[in-house]
This record gives sequence, C-alpha cells and structure tokens, in this order.
Amino acid sequence: MRCGKPLRKETQEYCADCGSSVHALTQGRNLWLHQEPVSGALYRFKYKNRRCWGKIFAEELAARYGAQIERWKIDEIMPIPLHPSRLRKRGFNQSGILAEELSALTGIPVQKEALCRMKKTTPQKELDRKGRQKNLKGAFGVSKSWKPCKNVLLIDDIYTTGATLEHAAKVLKIAGAQNVYFLTVSIGQGI
Repeated sequence: MRCGKPLRKETQEYCADCGSSVHALTQGRNLWLHQEPVSGALYRFKYKNRRCWGKIFAEELAARYGAQIERWKIDEIMPIPLHPSRLRKRGFNQSGILAEELSALTGIPVQKEALCRMKKTTPQKELDRKGRQKNLKGAFGVSKSWKPCKNVLLIDDIYTTGATLEHAAKVLKIAGAQNVYFLTVSIGQGI
C-alpha cells in the first residue's frame, strides 16, 4: 500500500494511481474517504473560514497515525503551499494550519518556508487526471536556504489523484530529501 486509496479488487496490490508509474512519494496515509460528511466539513474548513477545524483534523491525524509518523522517523513537517495570490484571497493556507497543529501535537518541527508555489495554477478540482499533471508542471520550488533532511512529511487536505503531492515530493527529492511521506484528511475514490 502506497497511498491508502481503497482497491477495487482484493487481488490488486496498488490502486490505478500508484500502479501506473514511478513515484517520488515514499508512502502516505489518509483519514477518511472524500464523501459526506467529510467532504462538506473540508469544504467549510477551506472556503468558509472554519480554521478551528484544523485542530480537530490534526488531532485525528495524530491519534490514528502517530505511531506511523514515528516509524517513518519524520524530521520535518511541510504543508503544501498555496500560490501567494490564492493565499491573499483566502487569507490562510488550510494545509499550513493542519501542519502547525500536527507539529504542536507531535513535537516535530514544521517547515513552511522550504517548499513554495512558483506558478499560479488552475484549481485542481476543475481538472481531469491528465489536466492535473499538466497544470502542476513547474508549480513548486524549494528555497535555496533549505537544508535537506532525510524524512519529510507533506500535509494536504485532500488526495485525489496524488498529482499535487507527487510534484511537491519530486522537487523535495531533487533538493536532497531522501524520503517524502504524506498525510491527508481525505482521499478521493478516483477520477
């Protein structure tokens, strides 16, 4: 198991996303399937300014995956960044809130300046699988001041096809990270 997405057949080893190509992500986990009431809660957290829900989601991540985080030997937690224009419009980064809250619960430092959004992209929810990959090409960069660590934990709210996390993991590995893991609140069931 790489991403935690439900498999359609018991005989499958990997989902369609994980079995289709080589991946920069080492492994990851998700709390819930992206369906009601989770999808509605995440929508309100992200778009209706329910920032306080980030603490609740982080507590759930820590309760369910605290032991896994220890086994991964995480050195730094990093949120998936928003482009500065989107951050200004929304007023906060939901992944940043999740990362900060998880850091407070685990004692693992959060690194919010290393990974940056270089390109303004179309919201992923508006695109199909192929469009998501193309949309994210060149979207992420790594600060030259970042001192690479061995094990990074990326935090995002939703895993759909894994394109966002994959592109972020790829630039982190190029910059020197050895393993890039991820946690998300929910996971889609495919596009």
